[in-house]
Amino acid sequence: MIDFSIFTTAEAWISLVTLIFLEIVLGVDNIVFIAITTNRLPEEKRHIGRKLGLAGAMLMRILFLCFASWLIHMTNPLFSLDLGFWSHSFSIRDIVLLLGGAYLIYKGITELRETFAMAPHIDKNDEETNIGKIIGLPQAIGTIMLMDIVFSIDSVITAVGLAKHLIIMILAVIIAVIFMMIFIDQISEFINRHVEMKILALVFIATIGILLMLDSLGITTGIELLDMHLEKLLVYFAMLFAFILQLIQMAYNKRKSSSRKNVIGGNDSALH
Repeated sequence: MIDFSIFTTAEAWISLVTLIFLEIVLGVDNIVFIAITTNRLPEEKRHIGRKLGLAGAMLMRILFLCFASWLIHMTNPLFSLDLGFWSHSFSIRDIVLLLGGAYLIYKGITELRETFAMAPHIDKNDEETNIGKIIGLPQAIGTIMLMDIVFSIDSVITAVGLAKHLIIMILAVIIAVIFMMIFIDQISEFINRHVEMKILALVFIATIGILLMLDSLGITTGIELLDMHLEKLLVYFAMLFAFILQLIQMAYNKRKSSSRKNVIGGNDSALH
């Protein structure tokens, strides 16, 4: 039986709002991955693919939270490696992060190579011709749900550490995913429309993969800010800076192109 009386306390509401914020922030990398993955779908299936992908990701995250007490013990050592200059005890969490990180690096590099391979194939309207490998809807949803296991480990462990009640954790996940569902199409279309943003997103995915692998190997600063490792926070800030810089460049190019067209149009009028 769910005890709703907990929502009469300020602590519960503070925990809920904090967790919603963290779920959205920590879900940025997942949204980027979903956008890249669903871009492999036929155009008419991309919208439903994004929604189902996020719904599947939400289901995986809720299942994770239902095993919250078990997740806490995922950090218990299974075996250790000692190479003299480096030693580390591996847990289930470390193994998942290591394999997931390796996959993200592979995914990022593979997609980057295919993006550059598609660069010469531009049609007359300067739109990117999608000649990449098309995948089916079940494969896309399965890939997104599988990778959400990797993406959600940090946020789930954070939720377990911040909130005392499972219902608060689940509500935070549901509200955050609904928020992301509202904007997933706009984010995905923006990434697909601007190839430079797609390249930036793929570099981001590969970088997150590197961070996950380093974390699994115990190679971290040990410093945490806003319940995130300093390294991951720095990557997010670097990504935000690069994104803003790219937006400024795009705005400049658009204005420059418009000015050039106006000048050419004015010259043509003068000739006539």
